[in-house]
Amino acid sequence: MGLTSNNTLVPAVLAAVALFAGTVWLWPRLARRGWRSVSGRIGLLLATQLLIFVSVGLVANQAFGFYASWADLFGRENDQGVVVDHTPGDRSSGPLRVTEIGGVPGRSGFRPSSVGQVQKVDIIGPTSHIASPAYVYLPPEYFQERYRTRTFPASVVLTGYPGTARALVDKLHYPRTALQLTKDGRMRPMILVMLRPTVAPPRDTECADVPDGPQTETFFAKDLPEAVTAHYRVGRERGSWGIIGDSTGGYCALKLAMHHPQVYAAGAGLSPYYKAPVDATTGDLFQGDKKLRNRANLWWCLKHLPAPDTSLLVTSSKVGEKNYKDTLKFIERVKATETTRISSIILESGGHNFNTWRREIPATLEWVSGRLSGR
Repeated sequence: MGLTSNNTLVPAVLAAVALFAGTVWLWPRLARRGWRSVSGRIGLLLATQLLIFVSVGLVANQAFGFYASWADLFGRENDQGVVVDHTPGDRSSGPLRVTEIGGVPGRSGFRPSSVGQVQKVDIIGPTSHIASPAYVYLPPEYFQERYRTRTFPASVVLTGYPGTARALVDKLHYPRTALQLTKDGRMRPMILVMLRPTVAPPRDTECADVPDGPQTETFFAKDLPEAVTAHYRVGRERGSWGIIGDSTGGYCALKLAMHHPQVYAAGAGLSPYYKAPVDATTGDLFQGDKKLRNRANLWWCLKHLPAPDTSLLVTSSKVGEKNYKDTLKFIERVKATETTRISSIILESGGHNFNTWRREIPATLEWVSGRLSGR
């Protein structure tokens, strides 16, 4: 049974309820002072608390998408093999392969030309040698005859760490929200490429090119846009790509837009931070290289590097987010530049969670769409 499956959650909850009821029922029989009665009481209490803890953990994991599988939870993911087959004209091979095709969750109808389509794909980077699964949302217009020669803008959408790409579809509702915004005339049709920044699990690379390690920045700045553009009708001109992310993904979105403005014309960070941490999940990202460490610090970049020609969006809340003061400071730093544009969403209150980001996503998609080109 999968970690995120209801077939796992429901038995765990039922077992916790049954054990709690059993504890209440048996407690009078175990009220004596003998070692057996004491041991029984201790055992029942520990078992009940353990099952309650497991049940709450499973519910939280389903709600927030921390881990996708048991292997992910215990750090045993090792699917990093790379096989690249290049057959001209064959879209079943190459740097992007479609593995599953489905509809937009929460929207009735099966015709792609009316509700769009969500494709699960494998993206294989020939330069970075990184392979990662992703979900691609194609808007209804992509399948309509009158748009058959049109190219579309695209945005990368990133989770936090560790995150699950599927949560962007099922929990944060990016495809459903984009579909509704387009129908309402609030944004142009846009392709979304949804994945997590943890492309070398279980390590958190903070979207950096790690010396003698995963070349994550190269994957997002070069391999991914090239693979998607070669497979789908995405615009090839400058200004065709945006990038959005929450938490760690938000930091990555800002950094990639600042470092690669020729690729990403807009970068939106939902609840981002502005400097790459170094901790147990990241390992030694920079191997003592001061230049790499400085480059991963967005404060340093704003002060010491030419301001990039890109548009940035940052979000926070006055109550509930730890990044509020840093976000206000970041806005002022960017405003002081001549070529980088900055926008913000500041909520009165909202924690670092899915509910807050769902409140920010519609305005974010509308903002990104307005800053990208497409023909």
